[in-house]
Amino acid sequence: MPLRRTGLLLTPVATGAIALTGWVGPAAAPPSVGASTNAGVSAAERYERVKQRGAPVAVLRRATVLRAAPGGRRLARLGRRTEWGSPRVLATVDRQGTWLKVIATELPNGRYGWIPIGATQLVANPWAVTADLSTRHVTVTRNGRAVKRFTVAIGSPTTPTPTGRYAVTDKLELMTRSAAYGCCALALSGHQPHVAQGWAGGDRLAIHGTSEPQTIGHAASLGCLRARDRDARWIVKHVFLGTVVEIRP
Repeated sequence: MPLRRTGLLLTPVATGAIALTGWVGPAAAPPSVGASTNAGVSAAERYERVKQRGAPVAVLRRATVLRAAPGGRRLARLGRRTEWGSPRVLATVDRQGTWLKVIATELPNGRYGWIPIGATQLVANPWAVTADLSTRHVTVTRNGRAVKRFTVAIGSPTTPTPTGRYAVTDKLELMTRSAAYGCCALALSGHQPHVAQGWAGGDRLAIHGTSEPQTIGHAASLGCLRARDRDARWIVKHVFLGTVVEIRP
């Protein structure tokens, strides 16, 4: 089911730098987002160095403005925290000079915005997620190698899951178990354009758990990818904020 901020007892899995992995422990220690050792290094060099180690994600160090083009029209103001209180971590898809092209939930599906590199700390992300609606499988890769695959429920014929390229914005644990969302949810930047009539729960897409495991493998959701709780816990535990999630037909 699509997510909204109000009406759900949700809490970020973790706060601060640790939320890049969402798990406290040496086996899943996050990459450093502390003091930079790149003094005197150009923005282009910084970006390329990070890109050699993984997909660059941008951790906001200060509030900034999301723009339609480098130095262009203002689209939205981005704070250092999301609506659920997680650190703001954005997937980057390109760079132009000192500007990053990013995926942001403030924009419609399929649209991108630009932010200045100077407002961010760049981190290499080894994770990627692909969801195949035809097979109803989610595949998680680390450094290009598949490490986890699981079956999900997808949107019903009247509330189909929208295809596209999205990013993880929040990793949420329910303080009280929810029949709609199960144990937890991986909130995505995307929006459900076909909100069910009478649904007041918002339009944000997510990969989340369920209390109805019999629906897994069927076209039964309001647009989200509905997983067994054990699979939802695994993906919330492992992937970084800012991980790209590609939903394919």
